[in-house]
Amino acid sequence: MGFNLDITGLYAGLLAILLVVLSFNVIRFRLKHRVGTGHGDVSELDKAIRIHGNFSEYMPIALVLLGVLELGGLADTWLHAFGATLVVGRLLHAAGLSKTKGTSLPRLVGVLSTFIVLVIMGVMTIIQFID
Repeated sequence: MGFNLDITGLYAGLLAILLVVLSFNVIRFRLKHRVGTGHGDVSELDKAIRIHGNFSEYMPIALVLLGVLELGGLADTWLHAFGATLVVGRLLHAAGLSKTKGTSLPRLVGVLSTFIVLVIMGVMTIIQFID
């Protein structure tokens, strides 16, 4: 019996590429401002670090939940909806926070979409294991 994680694999790949892009952005600002660790009171570096950190904090559990739901037989349509929402949400969050440290519509939509997908997938995973 083989385990099929084709859909989770697709979104894990897309999110991995985004993670590398966000990492390069941090490195770019570190080199530009000659800051080895921390943010050195450089606002654009601080934002880049938080964008990368926020991504790194939420995406592992999101991919675990997506994989568990895929292995549990959730319909492909749901899996793609969750995966695409996560990718778009993280792109919007990064774009919004890159523009300002304050609130912005892309940042808000990115955060809310991530939280909503995490809660829905979390509840669906719990239900999957108590059924």
